Amino acid sequence: MKNFILWLLAFLITLFTAVYQRLTGPTYPVRGKTHVANCTIKYTLARTHETHKDYEIKIAVCNPEITGHVLYKRFKTKDPWTRVQMKKTEDNFLIAYLPSEPPAGKLAYKIILTYKEEEVSLSGEDPVVIRFKGSVPSSILIPHIIFIFLAMLFSTRAGLEALRPQRNPRKLVLWTTALLFVGGMIFGPLVQHFAFGALWTGFPLGYDLTDNKTLIALIGWVIALIAGRHGQPARKWVLGASILLVVVFLIPHSLLGSELKY
Repeated sequence: MKNFILWLLAFLITLFTAVYQRLTGPTYPVRGKTHVANCTIKYTLARTHETHKDYEIKIAVCNPEITGHVLYKRFKTKDPWTRVQMKKTEDNFLIAYLPSEPPAGKLAYKIILTYKEEEVSLSGEDPVVIRFKGSVPSSILIPHIIFIFLAMLFSTRAGLEALRPQRNPRKLVLWTTALLFVGGMIFGPLVQHFAFGALWTGFPLGYDLTDNKTLIALIGWVIALIAGRHGQPARKWVLGASILLVVVFLIPHSLLGSELKY
């Protein structure tokens, strides 16, 4: 019964950190609502999109007199803003398209709604930044997600086991290290390759935070593995590696990710 409770606790911690990481990352859509012409307009603005097609911006409006336009330019460039007038559909949607960029290319964009002489920017003063990526085969992406999630689950469970007297977390350490290696150092680079055209952009080749945090977490678990190589529980090392992976998971996904230099 106690093992079941510990596994359940490890699962809940893993689920929380995974959800938190996704919802706070720079690829999570910008959602909100605003008021124009006595109408409440809800919107969802993407911050990631695949390169094989243009990104469709679609805003529902409740007043046919509301118009809109989009301003966009390549991110971190001195390009002038390009203005695109949004087209109105019969079912009261305003639609415009952002052109596709190469993998890791980014566009900054703003959506401006107009009613008579009133103008409202959906994102305020700051533009939304969207990053384009290549399509990742599900045969690569799904195993990557599963192995990384399981690595976090076994890592948390190993940390909890390290807190129990007379218990040796050695088997859990072995499982965690293996899962993290396969998910982060085999399938991870493959995902990176399909999405952005490079297998590895972390240390020493670059500053990609996703690659670097995976490397740091794996080093932590390799140290814990070595510390217990003679059958020693190495509780402090295991607990430290477990906490390290939680901290790594709390870093927003894709923060300081691959970025095309125009």
